[in-house]
Amino acid sequence: MSALSAIAQSATDESRQWLTLVERKKVLAVVHTVTYAKRLLDILSLLEADFRLQVAFTAPPHVFGDEVPRYLEQRGIPLLPWGEATHITFDLAVAAGPRGLEEIRAPLITLPHGANYLKRLPGASDAGVAGLRRTDLLPGGKAPAAVVVPHHADLPALARHCPEVLALTHVVGDPVYDRIKASLSRRAMYRRALGLANGEKLVIAVSTWGPHSFFGRFETLLPRLIAELPSERYRTALLVHPNVWSGHGPWQVKTWLARCSRQSVSVVPPEADWRSVLIAADYIIGDHGSVTLYGTLTEAPILLVGSPEAEINPMSPAATLAVTAPALSPTHPLTEQLDYAASEYRRAEYAAIAARITSEPGRFNRNMRRLMYRVMGLGQPAHEPLTLPLPDPPALHTWTSDHGKVTA
Repeated sequence: MSALSAIAQSATDESRQWLTLVERKKVLAVVHTVTYAKRLLDILSLLEADFRLQVAFTAPPHVFGDEVPRYLEQRGIPLLPWGEATHITFDLAVAAGPRGLEEIRAPLITLPHGANYLKRLPGASDAGVAGLRRTDLLPGGKAPAAVVVPHHADLPALARHCPEVLALTHVVGDPVYDRIKASLSRRAMYRRALGLANGEKLVIAVSTWGPHSFFGRFETLLPRLIAELPSERYRTALLVHPNVWSGHGPWQVKTWLARCSRQSVSVVPPEADWRSVLIAADYIIGDHGSVTLYGTLTEAPILLVGSPEAEINPMSPAATLAVTAPALSPTHPLTEQLDYAASEYRRAEYAAIAARITSEPGRFNRNMRRLMYRVMGLGQPAHEPLTLPLPDPPALHTWTSDHGKVTA
């Protein structure tokens, strides 16, 4: 039995002698992908400094899960094998995706892994809005202990798709929204940390995953980013969804993007924290993914690369953004389009879209911590769960690609 297994289980007398803290409440983080890992690490920070708890991490099989072990190892997090995790009883489990959760032995809290519920899956066997399908809300047909949603406006959709979970649903908010809002005042510091000179404009190209994403047509758009943005005025950074890296393999994605570094275009690695880069941006060229939507919290004008109607939840803020932000033209010069987006930008319009991300702005930590401790049957620690500003990012030049090898 490994040390982690001994901690996670009610340790035997033989294994207990090697442990220092025993008889802790046991929490399990179910990490399917790197994207889910980032969301869960934000949430589990609410449990820090509580010596009554022991947290374990496990990774169920997932098509985009190959990079999870390395991502967690880099953060000093050992991974409890899935086969062991499903045979241990925990006091709480948290997950941002539904796969395999019916095998978990614990009161379970489920939550979204991105901004709101943006995507429809028309081609899937269980068509519907990702995160709001019955298979998402009742994994394996089993009801969780609690379902977390970001906004009160999400409740009617839950009532339509899966009324059984309404009584278990808690409107908690959005941790990324709160963290970005808490960090907006540090924009100048993030720009200095990135190495931006006075007068330089940072353009970030943001892609979700899938054939209708920005990256799905990158072979035609990348040359424009390289050729049409004068290097003396613009710096460019690419934010590509971790599922692209996992789905195609890091070597392949680095190879596809190898020309970027030779043209001073920075490729933000999938394990990096993109939120400070988003805050530092002067312009966002994005698609229908969560990062573009979070961009409405900043004052950066947004150019949209396609708005695939079949993939966008028509009740989501992404649908409103699709008819608000100007669409990238294939024929007009890119610099002119960025200038046009800036001239047409109306902060009130984008602030209204951002407000649809959460109906509990600034209160996610308070609400989520209360819920987790209630499920565990413990009193909360006697201090306010603060929302801290994001740390400074590395300089852009450290995110480079040289013959398919990224260094950071």
